[in-house]
Amino acid sequence: MKKKKTLKYWIGQLHLWLGLASGIVVLIVSITGCLYVFQKEISETVRKDQYFVKASASSTRPLSELLQTAQAALGSSMPVNDVTIHRQPDRSWEFMAYHFNDTSLTYFSAVGYFQTVYVDPYTGKVLGVHDYKHDFFHIVKYIHWSLLLNTPYGQPIVGWSTFVFVLLLITGLVLWWPKKWTKALRDRSFKIKWKARFKRVNYDLHNVPGFYSLIPALIIALTGMVFAFRWFEAVVYVAASGSTTPPPQVSVVSVEPLTRDATSHPMDIAFQEALRQLPESRRLLIIPAAGKTGTIYALGYKGRETYYGADALQFDQYSGKLLHRRNHSEKNGGEKLVEMNYDIHVGAIGGLTGKIIAFIASLICASLPVTGFIIWWGRRKKKGGAEGKD
Repeated sequence: MKKKKTLKYWIGQLHLWLGLASGIVVLIVSITGCLYVFQKEISETVRKDQYFVKASASSTRPLSELLQTAQAALGSSMPVNDVTIHRQPDRSWEFMAYHFNDTSLTYFSAVGYFQTVYVDPYTGKVLGVHDYKHDFFHIVKYIHWSLLLNTPYGQPIVGWSTFVFVLLLITGLVLWWPKKWTKALRDRSFKIKWKARFKRVNYDLHNVPGFYSLIPALIIALTGMVFAFRWFEAVVYVAASGSTTPPPQVSVVSVEPLTRDATSHPMDIAFQEALRQLPESRRLLIIPAAGKTGTIYALGYKGRETYYGADALQFDQYSGKLLHRRNHSEKNGGEKLVEMNYDIHVGAIGGLTGKIIAFIASLICASLPVTGFIIWWGRRKKKGGAEGKD
């Protein structure tokens, strides 16, 4: 008489086949995520001469002058898209130029150029020009982001594999859950039996670390899905804001005057006002105006590495006059949570501790497809041998 298959059996089958279907992508995404966690610390150590300068008591050179210097280093074919300005007196300023082609298939054909000029703000000296298109960590990031395919083609693959991974975490918890909470079953569920045979150790390495990393793994996976799917980002926004109405957008434009004041540069006026308006910011992102009616944007980040919580300013590109300000405190819960998504995803929101947790969780996530495949392969071989004996 055939034994009736239980719900847990079918959950096990779902867990198995979903794992086999998504395993390679989950492995690649997890390993690259693990590598990327400490890219900032490693890059700043390896290229210290570009990131850091000798702090000076003298004033920094005008931003317009430094922008002109950086643009000369890049050439006219690569206009500067944005400038990162650090309040740390020993940091260089970063002038970034990039161009992407959405119709290309692969990462390398999609990125026309991605260059950053590092400039000493006190002397105006160019410390180096770095090619991020071929930068190791930037390539790692785009393997993680879209498997080195262009975003429209690669990100859906990563996104749906991440969605499947969320299902694997949930079904894995169901399979891990002990039938009875006896001491023997608790030990089996929470401890790795290192002195056992390889199959048992591998089985424990799949179950035990998988359980301990469940919460951070779910957070990493769900925040990854926010990047991959607009519909999921909308769900997160609605859940956090309690509204389906998008946030209000204020439109302001620059107005070209009949005569211009040649005594001061509008970019310098806007920058000095941004410094005054954003005293708590630890770094600023300045985005030059685009087109005749575009405005100069200034975003003030309160953390050295994090991106959430920024206050935003807009300035007239002809006069440097402040046209609009929107503070982080004015945003609704949905906007704030979506804005925090990147910092949560990489663990930066928790500082060094958060990044260590993200690193360990990503490493465990990378191991799960490997240990799961070994379990399946061992059982497959065992079944094959049993059939041969019959």
